[in-house]
Amino acid sequence: MSLIRWDPFADVENLFNRMMPRRGLSPRLSVEQDGGVTVEWTPSADIGETEKEFIVRADLPGLKKEDVKVTFTDGLLTIQGERKQHKEETQEKYYRVENYYGGFSRTFSLPDNIKADAITCESKDGVLTVHIPKMEQKRPKEIRIQ
Repeated sequence: MSLIRWDPFADVENLFNRMMPRRGLSPRLSVEQDGGVTVEWTPSADIGETEKEFIVRADLPGLKKEDVKVTFTDGLLTIQGERKQHKEETQEKYYRVENYYGGFSRTFSLPDNIKADAITCESKDGVLTVHIPKMEQKRPKEIRIQ
């Protein structure tokens, strides 16, 4: 017989997370299989479009390029990574911490008219910008009838 750790508040937390989905940068507690609790946060993102491309901008302040992974699979663009808390040996006491740390993942559904092999990313001033070029649409050839 194996011993199973029971957390009476895990079900309440899961229900609360389903009823109040993540919005903006609000953190979310996630209960792991071993009973531990991790914090997940969601970076805010803007999605725009020009004639030639779709643009996704995600606010990721303090993250290095190595800490972020951008993938495209089956029409879904996923931005994921982890912000690690800086632990310094100081005598400083914190009275309030408003920065979120831990893993994050954002997934966006993209239309079919994109060039998946030409997706590019750039990061500047804590903002990740993903450029998603559109396919050129074939315009009907106009034939003048006399």
